[in-house]
Amino acid sequence: MPTEQINNPLHGKTLEMIVTQLVEYYGWERLGQQININSFNQNPSIKSSLKFLRKTDWARKKVEELYLETPGLR
Repeated sequence: MPTEQINNPLHGKTLEMIVTQLVEYYGWERLGQQININSFNQNPSIKSSLKFLRKTDWARKKVEELYLETPGLR
C-alpha cells in the first residue's frame, strides 16, 4: 500500500459514491447551491454529474471538499 494513501480520507471512495451520498444528504437543489455547476442545477443526474466531474478538476475538487466537510458522510 503506497504511503501517500494511508492518511487520505478519500481512499477507497469512488466519485459515484461521493456524489450519491452528497445528493442523499443535500438533495440536488441544495447541492447546486453549494456548488454551482449545470450538472447539479439543470436536469441533474448522477450520470451527467460524473461525466462532468471526471473532466473538470476544479469542480471535482469542490465536490471532494464538500464531502469531507459534511458531517456524518465520512
